[in-house]
Amino acid sequence: MSDNARPISAADTRTLAAVSVETGSRQERKQRTRQALQDAALELLAERGFGSLSLREVTKKAGIVPTAFYRHFASMDELGVALVEEAMRTLRRMIREARSDPRTSTHMIRASVATLYEHVRAYEDHFRFLTRERYGGTGAVQRAIATELKLFASELAVDLARFENLREWSTDDLHMMAELIVTSMMATAVELIEARPRDQETDERITGTAVKRLRLIVFGASHWRSES
Repeated sequence: MSDNARPISAADTRTLAAVSVETGSRQERKQRTRQALQDAALELLAERGFGSLSLREVTKKAGIVPTAFYRHFASMDELGVALVEEAMRTLRRMIREARSDPRTSTHMIRASVATLYEHVRAYEDHFRFLTRERYGGTGAVQRAIATELKLFASELAVDLARFENLREWSTDDLHMMAELIVTSMMATAVELIEARPRDQETDERITGTAVKRLRLIVFGASHWRSES
C-alpha cells in the first residue's frame, strides 16, 4: 500500500454497498419496464398485425410516457425483434432438451411434440405473433423470424448428423430435413392456436397428427438417396 493510500473505512464500504444496491435496483426497474412494454405489445397484437401497432398504444398499455419508450428500445422494429427473440429462446432450449433424450427416435419425436404442445399452450400470444408475422409481416420483424427459424433448423441439423443412419448425409440434405421438421412443427403451432373447439380431444388429434408427420419425415429419411 502506498503512503498516500488509506484503508477503506466502514463508511466507504457502506457507500459502495449502497451504490451497488441502487445500481441493481435501477437495472431491475429497467428490466421490468422493458418486459412490461413487450407484454403490452403482445396483448395488443392478439387480433392484429405488428405493422398496425403504434408506439403510443404500447406505452399507454404499459403505463409509461411515450418518451420513456426510447430508454428501452430504439424503435418499434427493435421491440418487434425482441418479441421474436423472447418467443424463440425458450422453445429452442426446450426442444433441445427433448432431442437430447438418449432413448429411441420414436420417443424423441413424441417428447418433442409434447414439449411443443406445452409451450404453445403456455405462450399462445408469442406463437400467434410468430406465425402471423412470419407470413404476413414485413421488414425487420419478418427477417428476425426467418433468422431464428434458420438457427433453429441449423441446431437440429447438427443433432440429426449424430444418428447412425444419417452420418453419411451431406450438409445440404441434413439442413433440408431439419427445415422440413421445423416447418412441420410451426404448422402444428398454427393448428393449436386456431383449434376449434378448444378441448382435449381436438388437442390430442392435432398432436397425434404432428407425431405422424414427424415419423413420416424421420423414418422416410432412411430411404432417401441424394441425387449427388
